[in-house]
Amino acid sequence: MNITENGSMEVLKRKSKGYSRLFAAGLVNGIGDRFSSVAMLALILQVTGSGMAVGISLGMRVLPFLFMAPLGGMLAGRLPRKTIMMAVDLLRVPVALSFLLVDGAGRLWLLYAGSFIMAAGEALYSPVRKSSIPLLAGPDSLHKINSLEQLMTGCVLILGAFTGGLVSLWWGPEMAFVANAVSFLLAALLVWGISFPAAVSSGTELLGDSVPAEPVIQSPLKRTGRWQSLRVLIGGSQVLQIILAYELLVPVINGWDNVLISVYAVQVFHAGDVGVGAFYAALGTGLSLSFFAGRLLKRRLLGIALGGLLLEGILLMCISGSRHFGVAFVLYILLSLCGGIGSACLDTLVMRETPAAQQPVVFGILSALGGSLIGLSMFSAGWLLEVMEPRALGFAGGAGFAGAALLLGVLAWLLRDRKKMPTQLRQ
Repeated sequence: MNITENGSMEVLKRKSKGYSRLFAAGLVNGIGDRFSSVAMLALILQVTGSGMAVGISLGMRVLPFLFMAPLGGMLAGRLPRKTIMMAVDLLRVPVALSFLLVDGAGRLWLLYAGSFIMAAGEALYSPVRKSSIPLLAGPDSLHKINSLEQLMTGCVLILGAFTGGLVSLWWGPEMAFVANAVSFLLAALLVWGISFPAAVSSGTELLGDSVPAEPVIQSPLKRTGRWQSLRVLIGGSQVLQIILAYELLVPVINGWDNVLISVYAVQVFHAGDVGVGAFYAALGTGLSLSFFAGRLLKRRLLGIALGGLLLEGILLMCISGSRHFGVAFVLYILLSLCGGIGSACLDTLVMRETPAAQQPVVFGILSALGGSLIGLSMFSAGWLLEVMEPRALGFAGGAGFAGAALLLGVLAWLLRDRKKMPTQLRQ
């Protein structure tokens, strides 16, 4: 084995070790956050009994993505990724502990304000973390890694949401809030141990955890401005156009489902904290299963993602008509299985279609669109629950998912035909 081969092996080992730590940090961070989320939602419902209050609290957790996610994408191009992720985790510790001061309806504003600040941190963290994955995994393993990310989310929901419900029930929400603060500390320590590898690929050098350095011969995208290059990138990729349309359509309805999970558990099935945790655990089980199913899917990723969205809509309509908690539990597993496979496919497509230097900004924009629209959707769900039955809203949401899948499928077909059309006929 020559020197170059030895260097390549070393890079692969460092990448593998780095992603392992990134995975572990996401797992620990996510479990603690779910402890806090379940306790917070159950506390709000117990104090107010209002679906509107749940919608407001969940909406406060996603609205910051509109402003902070693009900022996180831009910071990842200027500051070390490790520094950003560690700083965000450490700054969220005192915010998590502030929830201990909530002792009644008069201090619920602390939950709302704290949720907003925590979400702002997550909005910074998320695009930085996602854009770190290609630096810690080879291009051939991206789909496998993105499926593994769904497994991580599934474990977070199973271990975090269900166990968090039990912790909140047995020891009170205070213990869940403390566990969340501790999880941020542990996650920061894990990120601190990540070593981003330096690698040379296709004439582009990755310098530590910074963005790729400029190649010797710049491409047309590199010679244009940042936003102009993004416009050219998206304009030249039918796949990115479909994914952008997806982020404009699906989150508008997805927020309803997020609110209804807690409302179904507490107010429809009368299962309390344990019911909320169980439904989230069902989502986690489905995401975990999507890891094994997604590894078998290597082609037609966009079609698979849209097919999964259609099935999600059908399953949401079935959940809205379910009369038994156990049936709804199983349907949530299937719903999450479809969603996990679709998410892994879409993330892989974004990473394949986007140059490494532009991935933080692209993921930041997609997070901003999805997060802000989900936030508005959650607010609207709280208002709609004041005038509609939960089951009626759930059926409408499922129909919306199915309609969005069909619309995006038609758009993909039209864009494919436009790509095949001679240039002079498109002008």
